Amino acid sequence: MNENGEYYYAFLEHRHLALVAGELEQSVYTSPRTMLTHARVLIDSVLQLVMQEEGIPDVQHKSLKDRLDEAGRQGLLTDEVRDALHDIRMAGNRAAHQPRAFRVTESLAAWEQLYIVMKWYVEVYGNPDFTFPEYRDPAPPKEQTFELPELESRLGRLEELLRKTLSNEREETLPAESIAVSTPKTHQSEQPGYTTVRQIRHGDRTLDIPYFLRDAFLLPQRFEKSVRFLVKLHGAEEARIMSELPADLTGLHQAVTRYTEKNDEQFFEELAEFVDEERARRRIRIERPGELFLFHKGDSIIVTETLAKAELTKENFPSLTPGFIRQLEESGIRRAGQLPQELVILAKYKNVGAGTIEKLFEDLKNTQKEAETV
Repeated sequence: MNENGEYYYAFLEHRHLALVAGELEQSVYTSPRTMLTHARVLIDSVLQLVMQEEGIPDVQHKSLKDRLDEAGRQGLLTDEVRDALHDIRMAGNRAAHQPRAFRVTESLAAWEQLYIVMKWYVEVYGNPDFTFPEYRDPAPPKEQTFELPELESRLGRLEELLRKTLSNEREETLPAESIAVSTPKTHQSEQPGYTTVRQIRHGDRTLDIPYFLRDAFLLPQRFEKSVRFLVKLHGAEEARIMSELPADLTGLHQAVTRYTEKNDEQFFEELAEFVDEERARRRIRIERPGELFLFHKGDSIIVTETLAKAELTKENFPSLTPGFIRQLEESGIRRAGQLPQELVILAKYKNVGAGTIEKLFEDLKNTQKEAETV
């Protein structure tokens, strides 16, 4: 990636080749094993494109080695390109099977060999007027990077699109958000954690689940209309975390008694709100690192030192009742800074409902505003 956030192979006319190459570039330093393993898919795709250009039937070629051998028999490869393809294939095989640690020097070597292959492909089969740029090492990542499972998910998704394109199947379109963040020129705009890793559906509606919520705990109090439903499901060891949810929520109510399809639908609607709220909260945390927040539904406030020190009394926070204050004190919570970040957790206390918590949140915001004017 250069200083403008553009990946090296952004110039490739084949969009999906460019996307996969961009992911490989990102993984050179962060996960050499991933880069080496998935580089094989890129060169295999290049060889398939070459065979299409040359009119060579590809039906009998089942593997990368088969295609490499066939391209050699047809005299399509220079010695340098053949050696580069072979080295990438062998390095990828080692990375796929050996448990040893793989070094950045190995992924950088594969990156150089990819350059040899891609330069050859573009110069032989691309626009004859195009001048292939000089080799460039990937820049070491300066910001937070993608965790390995998310990176693998991104590569797998892009590789599947690439395979479908090469198979002349109907080309799929990435979701609008993914297009905006996955193309090489705008990839940097996507923060790690936002890659869609699964989808949950109900009826004809589908909900994308980002990587950072893959194993999120589904606190029942976050789902105001489905609290009892979720508590019951948790008791049956169901729907405790996001990854426990089925791909289709239709019929989820059958895991417990006395609930209906209406509860499935209601939970799906609240789950969509939950995902939107969590996306917003993550953005705030990224934009304001080092800050302490209090959250209530889709809203939040920053806990300043003044607010943190404010005692939880009726005088400071009119919404607090004597019983609420007593229960907070029994839990060791005497100041605003000791409140849980997720305020809906306070609903666990006796006679404390959603309305009380909402009023407390408003009191907290008012206290914050008053402190700003001092």
